[in-house]
Amino acid sequence: MDVGIGLPNTIPGTDGRFVVEWARRADAGPFSTLGVLDRLAYDAIDPFAALAAAAGVTERIGLATMIAIGPLRNTALLARQAASVDALSGERLTLGLAVGARLDDYETAEVDHRGRGAKLSEQLAAIRDGDGLGVREDLRVLVGGSVGPAFARMARYADGYAHNGGPPRAFERAASSARAAWSDLGRPGQPLLWGQGYFALGDEEMGDAYLRDYYAFTGPFAEKIAAGNLTSPRAIRDFVRGYEEAGCDELILFPTVAGPEQLERLAEGLA
Repeated sequence: MDVGIGLPNTIPGTDGRFVVEWARRADAGPFSTLGVLDRLAYDAIDPFAALAAAAGVTERIGLATMIAIGPLRNTALLARQAASVDALSGERLTLGLAVGARLDDYETAEVDHRGRGAKLSEQLAAIRDGDGLGVREDLRVLVGGSVGPAFARMARYADGYAHNGGPPRAFERAASSARAAWSDLGRPGQPLLWGQGYFALGDEEMGDAYLRDYYAFTGPFAEKIAAGNLTSPRAIRDFVRGYEEAGCDELILFPTVAGPEQLERLAEGLA
């Protein structure tokens, strides 16, 4: 299993130049991929802008949206953003898409959230067709979501599944659904299976506070998400081992504290 690291693009107050420096350091480290999250109604840096900046200061590391909220964007614009990042990075992009769970993002974008699943399916079909949109035919695409239609959408249009986080057992259940949808559609082989988690090595109280705020829309469940913040090297190693045993192909660990020491501490913890 490969292990990547997230950019701190959704941690409020993070300096954009620091995000670029984070990408540069990650490229020199043991990480397979740089991942970004997507949130519109929040103090965040746009995921495609963050990856475009990262593309300019990196050479080796993969770039991935984990995930971008497709229906917030016009289909042609979404395809152009993805194709541009892919071109700037020398074809290192993995495009992860889903409908998103926060209705305030749709309100801010002035986009009707009703029918967002159907819209994402249309977007995926257009990206796969590539007619006039500039997306290369073999661009790797992942689809996220936790309900039946999301798994069916993944099996029809994507190369694999992007899980939204949680303990390894939650990933294992979702991965089983993804494999079943893949098989039901008669596709050969197996879908790629990507997972994610959160970490704060030092300043964990600050990291927990960020998760409570970021997931405040879930109500009391935000406390459970904060409780899953990985705050020690042992917790990270156990988490990574659990995901590997559950059949994960690539795991992205997102920082909950935008401190320059976090990247080095994670690299040391994984070693």
